[in-house]
Amino acid sequence: MTGKKKERDPKLMILDLMAEKAGMKQDVHARTKETFAMLKEELKALAEQLGTAIAARDPRLKVEYSEQGDLSAQVVAAGDTVIFTMHTNVFRLDQSNNLWRTSYLEADELRGYFGVVNVYNFLSDSFRFDREHDLGYLVARIFLNKDGHFFVQGRKQLGFLYNDLADAVLDRPAIQKVICSVILYVLNFDLLVPPYDQVNQVTVEEMKQLNMNSMISTGKRLGFRFQADSDEVT
Repeated sequence: MTGKKKERDPKLMILDLMAEKAGMKQDVHARTKETFAMLKEELKALAEQLGTAIAARDPRLKVEYSEQGDLSAQVVAAGDTVIFTMHTNVFRLDQSNNLWRTSYLEADELRGYFGVVNVYNFLSDSFRFDREHDLGYLVARIFLNKDGHFFVQGRKQLGFLYNDLADAVLDRPAIQKVICSVILYVLNFDLLVPPYDQVNQVTVEEMKQLNMNSMISTGKRLGFRFQADSDEVT
C-alpha cells in the first residue's frame, strides 16, 4: 500500500517564489535605475558637446538638456524634443518573442525579465507654444535585464543595430551609441503636411485663439501608429 505524496507547504512555496522572482525583479529595477542615471549623464554630456559645436556653425540652432526628476530626461535638438523615461515596473518578455527560442534565454528564463526605458519624439514647438493636443511618438524601447544585457525595439536602424541580447551589455560606450542612433533617427523623421480634409474646417472659438497654431493637432506623422508603420519592429 503506497502512502500519499506529501504536499509542499504553500507558505514555503510563496517564500520560494518571492525569493526567486520578486528578488530578481528588485535586481532588474536596481540595475535599470543605475543604468538610467548613467544614460542621463551621457545625454547631458552629448547635449553640451553638440550645443557648443552647432552654435559655432549656426547660432540659431541649440541643443539643450534638462531632466524631470529621477525617471525622465530630455534633449531639445533644434525643432525636435527627445524624451527618455524609465518605467518603474519590470516586465516579462512576451512569450511569442523569438528571443525565447535562443539558448541565452533557454539557459535561464529569468533573463527574460526587463526594465524598460521608453524614448519619445515631440516637436519642440509643441512645448514652446503649449499645444497640448500635439502628438508625440514612441520611437524606441530599451530593454535591460538582470545581467545588464539589453536590446532595443524601434524603427529602421533602431530595430536592427541593437538586437544581440546574448552579447550586448548596456555600458557607457553602448549607451553613447544608442543615444546617437536615436537622435539621428529623430532628425531624419520629418514633419509631414496633414491631409487637406483634416484641417479644412475651424470653429469660431478656435479662430479666436491668440495662437492659431494651437488649434490644430500637430505631429510628425498624423494618423501614424507605431505598430502599423511599414518598417517591422524587431
